[in-house]
Amino acid sequence: MMTKLFLVITLCMTFGATGVVAADRDSAHGKKALEIYRKVISIPTVAGRGKVPEMVDYLVSELHQAGFTDQDIEILPKGETAALVVRYRGDGSSGKDPILLLAHMDVVEADPKDWQRPPFELTQDETYFYGRGTVDNKLGVTQLISTFIRLKKAGFTPNRDLVIALTGDEETGMTTTRMLAYERADLTRAEFALNTDAGGGELRADGKPVVYLVQVAEKTYATFELTVTNPGGHSSRPRPDNAIYDLAEAIRKVQAVHFPVRYTDMTRDYFRTTGGKLGGELGAAMIRFADHPEDKTATDRLEVESSYVGTTRTTCVPTMLHGGHAENALPQSATVTVNCRIFPGVSVAAVQKTLQDAIANDAVTFKVLDNPTVSPISELRPDVLAALETVVQDRYPGIDIIAFMESGGTDGMHYRAAGIPTVAISSAFMNPDEMFAHGLNERLPIKTFYDGLDHWTDILKALSMSQQ
Repeated sequence: MMTKLFLVITLCMTFGATGVVAADRDSAHGKKALEIYRKVISIPTVAGRGKVPEMVDYLVSELHQAGFTDQDIEILPKGETAALVVRYRGDGSSGKDPILLLAHMDVVEADPKDWQRPPFELTQDETYFYGRGTVDNKLGVTQLISTFIRLKKAGFTPNRDLVIALTGDEETGMTTTRMLAYERADLTRAEFALNTDAGGGELRADGKPVVYLVQVAEKTYATFELTVTNPGGHSSRPRPDNAIYDLAEAIRKVQAVHFPVRYTDMTRDYFRTTGGKLGGELGAAMIRFADHPEDKTATDRLEVESSYVGTTRTTCVPTMLHGGHAENALPQSATVTVNCRIFPGVSVAAVQKTLQDAIANDAVTFKVLDNPTVSPISELRPDVLAALETVVQDRYPGIDIIAFMESGGTDGMHYRAAGIPTVAISSAFMNPDEMFAHGLNERLPIKTFYDGLDHWTDILKALSMSQQ
């Protein structure tokens, strides 16, 4: 209680001292954040287009205008993409290492023919902003950059350095992430990291809050290529064995795999709290799972919920297909890409064996892509929790803040693996059923955008203000 009271009082004093006041859509900060959001979404930073450097140049120009110098900024090219590191220099009075702040600039491809609105243009209706990256993760980029600009213009001096690390290929090979986490520790060495790319609040369909989630762990991201080869031949002379048929049979067997239910105390607490707030038939299933994880009716119910199945077990799903070489020739090869999100404590090799045993066809060869990264669980620090409580409770009084495991993968896995405790604390509050990141017509509630304008300002000031 004393810590929270001190936090609130000091926040108020510091805000007054630096001229930083609560933001709204008509404030200078609100207008600048929207301007940055609109611009970065207009830049199609997808793999293969080489547009990340353009986005870097734009962000650097904004930072320069706010007073950041070339000594505060480092651009790290990496092939067609790049990383950007921005240092907000503190006075060193805390004697502590920096706080690292994470976001990624790249986005998943979006075909305009499939979207109802242009994906690389920020559009809106009465309720939502639309565009690729509105959630994942140009919201995070916008908030970190606009917050640095806001604090710099207000004359705020932190008691330690604050460092933004923006990566350029999180959605693909994470080469820029690996570079910053493992090869350029001189730039990203920190006491801990805060990630914009996960966590956040869950809302019910009626807009009422359910819970605020802090991502402290991630499943292992592993991708397999399954390939069948064949001598092929002329399409006018079909043969009993066909690479596409054989692969199709293997895919069906992958679809039928149900990995065993897994749980930890953290996931059980998550479902118990979320289920109690959510209510209804789904909430009841969550509570039954929390109390009795072996309850098959509960686990079967959760398995059909895309928003929650990843929290209960390992999942593997086909994501890409390629087969054949000519329309009038029998296929000489067929390949499916299977992406797996593996529950902590389960090895990549064990998952591969499960799939191979299910397929039961030695003609299907397996290849593991890249180097899957296993990352540890990070503790939710008391100082981060105290800052979050003040910020989140201001938006939704009485909401529970709990730690959870992310079913997806973020840059955070590499920083955790590199020894930097990392938690994700997005400002977004959304209904999980409206999460269209990586899918069609990605969107963010307009209310969430503007309600989150103070999120990172308040948190960074609470964690880096000089105590007087």
